[in-house]
Amino acid sequence: MGAGMVELGPGVVEVGAAEAAQTVPPAKRRRVVALKTAAAAAAGRRPRRDRRPTAIQRLFQACRAVFKGPGTVPKPAEVALLRAMLDKMRPEDVGLSSNMPFFRNREAATEGTPTITHTTIYKSEKFSMVLFFLPTNAVIPLHNHPGMTVFNKLLIGSMHAKSYDWADPDDPANESGASSPDVRLAQLVVDDVFTAPCDTSVLFPTAGGNMHRFRAVAPSAFLDILGPPYSIEEDRDCTYYTDIPYSEHRMTSNEPIGDEQEGRRLAWLKEVEMPKDLKMCSVRYGGPPISGR
Repeated sequence: MGAGMVELGPGVVEVGAAEAAQTVPPAKRRRVVALKTAAAAAAGRRPRRDRRPTAIQRLFQACRAVFKGPGTVPKPAEVALLRAMLDKMRPEDVGLSSNMPFFRNREAATEGTPTITHTTIYKSEKFSMVLFFLPTNAVIPLHNHPGMTVFNKLLIGSMHAKSYDWADPDDPANESGASSPDVRLAQLVVDDVFTAPCDTSVLFPTAGGNMHRFRAVAPSAFLDILGPPYSIEEDRDCTYYTDIPYSEHRMTSNEPIGDEQEGRRLAWLKEVEMPKDLKMCSVRYGGPPISGR
């Protein structure tokens, strides 16, 4: 009860000492609020709006605080913060809906390679925020993320993900590697199907499945946070690979055998040119804007 009000009985209040006022009917209260709003508009004042930052704005602000630029990796507490924020992200937070025609068309293309669409929400030298849209059976080929930490959040749809890390990240020259000099030993990290909503995945420069491949089982959309983003000038270009069964090459030394080979789920990765049938296009971001760029 507000200051100066005295309760007299159920539903009746006294305002001050001079007047005894009875409760205002709900319909009348609504009319009074509407009149006050109209009066404020007539006087050139806008009604009070919800000024809380949007989910994508809060994520942007957190990324700006977490990513320090090339050569750095977020601390465990910072990784946990961004992961928790992304776990709560919904399609609506970036202007999407599973009812959009793109996501309702589950038929795979009968001719040609499906086109992958992407839109950049934000990009700087420290991090980027990018949305990807994959129609059924579209494939993002096996590729790497040199010196990068990447958060991946599947928002809509279902995708098969396969990812690897180098079996020996400290041996980039593959000096102890296979009988063929153009392949390098890798360890399988993930080989599974994910369906939204699901947890955020995180990969690091040398762990977490830095090299991955996606295939859309159904029309899908996911949000990538890359820190730092790709940059040819700073030697962070994207490299593509093909994976080869471990049994097709032998090692010249230190060959894993028996239980070790089975437990580590090894394969060989061979660097290849960007697939000629990979089709990607970009569109303008149309979701909730971010400020403070």
